[in-house]
Amino acid sequence: MDFESNNWVWEGMYYYPRLFGGIMLTAALLGLSTSYFGGISVPTLLYPFPYLSIFYKKKHEKKRIRVYMDGCFDLMHYGHANALRQAKALGDELVVGVVSDEEIIATKGPPVLCMEERLALVSGLKWVDEVISSAPYAITEDFMNRLFNEYKIDYIIHGDDPCLLPDGTDAYALAKKAGRYKQIKRTEGVSSTDIVGRILSASKSGDSPQDCSNSTPVGEADDIKTKFGAEKQAKGGQISHFLPTSRRIVQFSNGKGPAPNSRVVYIDGAFDLFHAGHVEILRSARQHGDFLLVGIYPDQTVSELRGHQYPLMNLYERSLGVLACRYVDEVIIGAPWEVTLDMITTFNISLVVHGTVSESNSSTEGGQDPYAVPKSMGIFQVIESPKDITTSSVAQRIIANHEIYVKRNTKKAASEKKYYAERKRSCSLSEIKSHATRGDLLHKEFLHIAVSMSSQ
Repeated sequence: MDFESNNWVWEGMYYYPRLFGGIMLTAALLGLSTSYFGGISVPTLLYPFPYLSIFYKKKHEKKRIRVYMDGCFDLMHYGHANALRQAKALGDELVVGVVSDEEIIATKGPPVLCMEERLALVSGLKWVDEVISSAPYAITEDFMNRLFNEYKIDYIIHGDDPCLLPDGTDAYALAKKAGRYKQIKRTEGVSSTDIVGRILSASKSGDSPQDCSNSTPVGEADDIKTKFGAEKQAKGGQISHFLPTSRRIVQFSNGKGPAPNSRVVYIDGAFDLFHAGHVEILRSARQHGDFLLVGIYPDQTVSELRGHQYPLMNLYERSLGVLACRYVDEVIIGAPWEVTLDMITTFNISLVVHGTVSESNSSTEGGQDPYAVPKSMGIFQVIESPKDITTSSVAQRIIANHEIYVKRNTKKAASEKKYYAERKRSCSLSEIKSHATRGDLLHKEFLHIAVSMSSQ
């Protein structure tokens, strides 16, 4: 009887552990799925099994979209930068193809900048993740398959302006047919053709842009001026069609200031006709600190320093060109020529740098030293310019081959004029349709009111 009366004890010893184990197992499962009990998670469970953890991550990671955009990128400007910014927004990684010199010569004529310079400019843009050198001008089937298979490209991007081959066919026809093509809006108001036109127009003034290291003789400059007299139709003039907005500036900005203990490096200049020399000096300047602040001279200052034909690009065009550079953290739009104590204090500048290569400014000889204050404070440093390219030397290439570029510009200017005319016509048709739609709605509303009134 005693044995039977204590039977519940033995049964409890048998069943209670199972019941308790079931409760604990349920709690563990809840903890894994909801992290309710102390934040236990599946990756923690898989930690002893690294290979399983890798499979878990690969399964749950979202595939990164890789997009491709190509171009000549000759005389890089903010329009190119904005196109690449838009392309990057369509994916996660942007691969850029830079068309070879040979292909450009065959389709457009000789480029102003060589391949090395164009690669430096494209690689220096903040939105570019990878660069393909010597890309073909047309997207052939072989190259398209290479993009898809070797470079894992998901989409090929181009602007809404037509890109035609010498035979009149669409350079992106195959990509469109494959369903792997996406389009962005062309940045209006600037083009390489327009910039060449500005340079050719400036050279007519008699004060043609001179290379500070290898000036053109006065007689040759006068000869150039005479030859350009009857070539106005190929020149865009020096009038900029750029309309700056705060939104565009924000799109190009990093949006972050320096950290409290950052070493702020300051460099200033005109940064006109942004070129590979600018990219390399900005890269070098950035290496001297944690935050690179760039001062961009206003148009009036540039004109006073370099001549009335400068700058070739206005303040906001030049500012966007600098902001697009990956080595730049912030810019001062319209910076003073003289670096003052107030500037150094306000922006917490630790070091002011200046390159060894710059444009010759005869108007400043014997004048005030713009870097006198940072020099007196012991925070000024001259750094070696990696390249000896200047705005004048780039402009001089165009002037030296003016006949070729005038001919090329005449053809391109006609193409761009047609593009803008078609866009205007398209916008006008859209507006007419919109007005017609609104008219139909108003007519229907009027009839509805009339019927309602008659029924009353």
